[in-house]
Parts: sequence; C-alpha cells; structure tokens
Amino acid sequence: MTIAIIKADYNNESHCKDLMFLLNAYAEDPMGGGAPLSDYTVQNLCNELRKRDNVFSLLCYVDDKPAAICNCVEGFSTFKAKPLLNIHDMGVVSEYRGLGLSHKLMDEVETIAVEMGCCKITLEVLEGNQVAKNSYIKFGFEGYELDPEMGKAMFWEKVL
Repeated sequence: MTIAIIKADYNNESHCKDLMFLLNAYAEDPMGGGAPLSDYTVQNLCNELRKRDNVFSLLCYVDDKPAAICNCVEGFSTFKAKPLLNIHDMGVVSEYRGLGLSHKLMDEVETIAVEMGCCKITLEVLEGNQVAKNSYIKFGFEGYELDPEMGKAMFWEKVL
C-alpha cells in the first residue's frame, strides 16, 4: 500500500475532480452534515479557491486513489501578531479509515504551519464526533480557554 499527500493545484483538473469527490464524501457523511454539496459549490469551488492565496488543500491518496482531504485557511492572531492556520475540513473516505490518514495530513499541516511562522493550528469538531475528538487529542489539540472560570471557547455562526 502506498500513501501520498499532495498540495492540490486548483488549476489542475484532476486535482479539482479529486478535491470535489473527497469533499462531497465528507459532506455526505453524518459528521459533514449528511447531504451532498450543492450544485453551486460543485461548479464554483475550484474557481473560487484559485482566487485566494490564504487557502490550500491537501489531498491524500492510497494506491493512487483519493482517500482523504484537508482544507486549510490562513488566519491571523492579533494577540500573538502572527498567522494561524485553521483546518477547515478534514475528511477520510470510509473505506480508508483506520489507516492513520488524518494524522498524516495533520503532520503535513503542522510542517506547513511551522514554515509559515504560525503561532497555532485551529479546528472545529462536533461534540458527538468522538472518533475525531480522540484523534485530535492524540495529536495535541485541546479546548481553548483564556480563563478557566470563563469556560472554553465556543464556535458560533450566523448564516448569511
């Protein structure tokens, strides 16, 4: 079995096809919302990603087949005055789970974050996704808090 991780080239049609396959597999999983990507997303994602220099996607292949994805977005920490890297999507196709692919992707993300001079890597995870939470804890992630009396940070959204 061969495992390869590449940084997607959004101008490469094959990379975009694999990115859409992997992201849709994640979206259709209960931990990704349980619904396929919209037609709009399928038609526009790679074009929109091409326009941005603060995002990248890692594609993981097992025996040359797309198996896992990690989409990252660069942010900025005003408290540290340094960039940070957010893992926005992390998904492994069900048939490839248990091979440690998410940790291989996180290793690569960490290498890139260090090269970028980032002060931290962030991510969000659903409370009920115990498998992912355990994986992230093993990798060194933990809940974020400034003051234990105020509790852990929460991720909120307002859909527009």
